[in-house]
Amino acid sequence: MTPPTPEPFGARLHRATRSRGPLCVGIDPHPGLLAAWGLPDDVGGLERFTRTTVEALAGVTAVLKPQSAFFERHGSRGVAVLERAIAEARSEGALVLLDVKRGDIGSTMTAYAAAYLEDGSPLRVDAVTLSPYLGFASLRPALDLARARGAGVFVLARTSNPEGAEVQTARTAEGPVVARRVLAHLAAENADAAPLGSFGAVVGATLDGGDPALGDALAINGPLLAPGLGAQGATAEDLPRVFGAALPAVLPSVSRGILRHGPSAAALRDAVERESERIARVLAAGVNGSS
Repeated sequence: MTPPTPEPFGARLHRATRSRGPLCVGIDPHPGLLAAWGLPDDVGGLERFTRTTVEALAGVTAVLKPQSAFFERHGSRGVAVLERAIAEARSEGALVLLDVKRGDIGSTMTAYAAAYLEDGSPLRVDAVTLSPYLGFASLRPALDLARARGAGVFVLARTSNPEGAEVQTARTAEGPVVARRVLAHLAAENADAAPLGSFGAVVGATLDGGDPALGDALAINGPLLAPGLGAQGATAEDLPRVFGAALPAVLPSVSRGILRHGPSAAALRDAVERESERIARVLAAGVNGSS
């Protein structure tokens, strides 16, 4: 018997953000946050931080985004904490987007894709972040496996860090800036998808609305992960200016702005509820204002 075709990530994300609110919460257990929670900077502290966050938020948040580096720095025991967090978050209905920013070629890219997107992998997540700067075509193993497994990817296009402009706004030999080429490739991957494509872009919420990589290029028929809210200086009110007509596809991401309310589980949930409602109001007003 032929196995059923998995539901695409884009459709699952569309449903999750409408039932749980348009918010992605980062899980970034860096030393400063561990200390603020009164936890030691070791595997024990990492596990308590992560378990508290997942137990508080996995049942109410559309997307949780663990930053892999903060787990990897604790070695194999840290990765084991990440594996458990992924499984527990997904079992509670949250979509898990693993922030790994992988990018390589050939068999290495194939191995990265299998690690994060293949059924049965202990690190299997709903979506990953990828870097296209060895050439967009180098991501093909991950793109193809994501499509086959109903997973998603978010490809770095125009990021919130100032250093990104050096590469992302450089002009290609054909003329467009690099970020626009990345967005065009993603639009092709999402062609004819409904209600939303599974191949997203990372576009910082801190960017100027006049950035040459923005404008109509953001119409990729896929999700736009928008980091930079909170500690990096952007607010929900910046989103309409940055994303314009592409606002309905935006998935704002907040990490420290939520996590600083821990270790109280109730305070974490309250912070998510407030931020999600605020973002939903801004998105609705922006969409209505542009219609």
